[in-house]
Order: sequence, then C-alpha cells, then structure tokens
Amino acid sequence: MPFLPVGGQAVIEGVMMRSPSRMAVAVRRPDGTLAFLERPFASITRRFKPLGWPVLRGAISLFETLGLGISALNFSADEASREEGAKPDARPSPGQQVLQLVTVVLSLTLGMFLFVILPARVTGWLGFHGRVGFGVVDGVFRLLVFVLYLLLISQWKEMRRVLGYHGAEHKSIHAIERGAPLTPESVMTFPRLHPRCGTSFLFLVVVVSVVVFSFIGKPRGVGDHLLRIACMPVIAGIAFEFVRLSGRHATRPVVRWLIWPGMQFQRLTTREPDLEMCAVAIAALERVRNDETVLALERAGVPAQGEMAFIQ
Repeated sequence: MPFLPVGGQAVIEGVMMRSPSRMAVAVRRPDGTLAFLERPFASITRRFKPLGWPVLRGAISLFETLGLGISALNFSADEASREEGAKPDARPSPGQQVLQLVTVVLSLTLGMFLFVILPARVTGWLGFHGRVGFGVVDGVFRLLVFVLYLLLISQWKEMRRVLGYHGAEHKSIHAIERGAPLTPESVMTFPRLHPRCGTSFLFLVVVVSVVVFSFIGKPRGVGDHLLRIACMPVIAGIAFEFVRLSGRHATRPVVRWLIWPGMQFQRLTTREPDLEMCAVAIAALERVRNDETVLALERAGVPAQGEMAFIQ
C-alpha cells in the first residue's frame, strides 16, 4: 500500500483536499451542483530547506494548514448558502479580512487559555506542586478539556453533516492509498478512521505536552505561562513527526497499538457518510490527484520518500 502525500479537511457541505502542489475544495450547493475552489500550493518548507527540518516543519505545516482551512471554510460557507442563480461574492472587503483575523486571534487565545493556562491554575489550586505530580495532574485536566471539547462537537446538531463529510474525506483517502476505484460505492467500504487525522494529532499534542511541561514545572507567574505557550509550536512539531511516521507504518503491530488511542477519539469527530458525501470528497480528491508527485507514487506503489505527511 503506497503512502500518498494527500490530506484534507471537512468543510460546510464539502471537503478540502491538498497535495504537495495543489489544494481543492468541493462544495455541494443547495441546488445540488458542485462548486470548486482550486489553487496551486507550495509549502514554505519546500522552498526554504531549513524550515523543512524535523519538528520545525511540523510547526510550519500547522500554521499553513490553519490558513488553508480558514479560506476553505469561508468558501464553503458562501457556496453552501448561495441561492440558485446568485453570482459569487467579490473578494472579502478589508473590513471583513480584519474581522476574520480578529476571530482567528481570539480563537487561538481562547484555545491557549483552555488548554494551557486553565489546567495549570486548577492543578495549582488543588495543591499539587511537585514537578512530576503537577505535570501529570495538569495533563489529565488538559485531556479532560480535550475530551469535553470533542463531546460538545459531536453532539452539536449543526455539525453532524460536517462530521459526515469528515468521514467521507477519510474513506476517500483510504481508497486512493489502496488503489481502489474512486466511486462512492467503493469508497463507502473503507473505514472512517485514519491514522493521519487531525483529531489524533491533537491527542498527541496533549500527550507530548505532559512530558514537555513536566520539565518546565509549575508555572509561578505570567512569564512561566508565556514560556508554556511558546513551547506549543515545538510540541506540535513533535506530534507532527509521530503522525508522519505512523502514517507510513500504520500496518505494523507496534505502531497500530500506539496510534489506537488517538484513532478512537475520531469516533467523536467523524460520522458515517452517505453516498453523496463520498461523491463530493472524491470530486475534491480528483482535482489534486493529478499532482505529479501523487501520480508517480500511485503508479510505483511505493512509500513517498522525503515527502511531507499531511495532517487531515
């Protein structure tokens, strides 16, 4: 089974797919037609070799994925709500772009508070002060916040179709990696869990943070909290390297055992899709399948050497 450098993301009524040189979004409009957004994509880690070093490339890829994901979500929101016959909206105004930037900054700030600062404060209030004890309890609270976050998402009624498209994205990537026909009926036969899912990545971030933050110890002021936040790109980079390796060797028994916990969380962030959802995921995948790297690896049937593993 070849390891193909293709990843994706579920969006509103659609799927975004990305290869080493292209990204494409397919969205189902209310009238049943498909809308596409296609762009060339060249990771900065491929243009500037030092940024492609292990761990550093993971942090860079995380921010690139965030940027692509936001643009894909904006496109899908516009297309999924467009009335029949309406023309595409113009490019976002400067005011809208500023609002989007503020929204991203506030979201990241809230995430840092919930996943980094709040667990540490609660652990300190409970009287844990030793480096190891504090690190473990702090990590347990961080894991609880993560699980609560996933549970809330999985129960959010408006998110159910997005989670279905998430499952369709995983199934279609399984299909292309195994050389199966890219038809909705064929894609539906594959599992909705995938070792390179962003959910597994976030779980690994929580696990790695327990080790890293244990070395830092209990934060005693604003400076220590800022140090923890500054370590998050490094933690993300380490988690990325594990996802990258596990994606290549997912069939080995030891690797399967290591990735099993993270994959179980995907049961909360994916749902079984229908045939129409799979068709949309296939449509997006076909738009990036012509990437020369993907074609060469698909024909050779061998693992990608030196290619980035994309987190889905």
